[in-house]
Amino acid sequence: MNVYKIVSGFFFILAMTLNFGFFYGDLTNIQQHSQYELFAAIIVNLIATSLKLGDKTQLGAVLLSTSLVADLQLLSAAVVWGVALYGVSDFNVTTAATIISLSGGALLANMVSVILFIADTIKSKR
Repeated sequence: MNVYKIVSGFFFILAMTLNFGFFYGDLTNIQQHSQYELFAAIIVNLIATSLKLGDKTQLGAVLLSTSLVADLQLLSAAVVWGVALYGVSDFNVTTAATIISLSGGALLANMVSVILFIADTIKSKR
């Protein structure tokens, strides 16, 4: 077994599941979405991105780009949340929908990353 593949696969899938855990719930009710889960999703996504940095293959470039998209969207969601809560003090339904929609985009990028990782793993077995 390749330990690097195990560790990287663990973080890719953990990033996706944490993101899904934050995303799942009512789009207009921010109380159903934990800020701590968003924070954990950001941290795990950043770790997953760092694991993709050394790969110089074409697939590695695509995996890195999907991870960067997920990082950007999750960090944007955190910035929107922070600005709405502490900057302008105007946290409304539109703000909640924006935060959750950004995490949905990151979830889609994470799903693409996991699908490509699984496809590469299956291909390398043959």
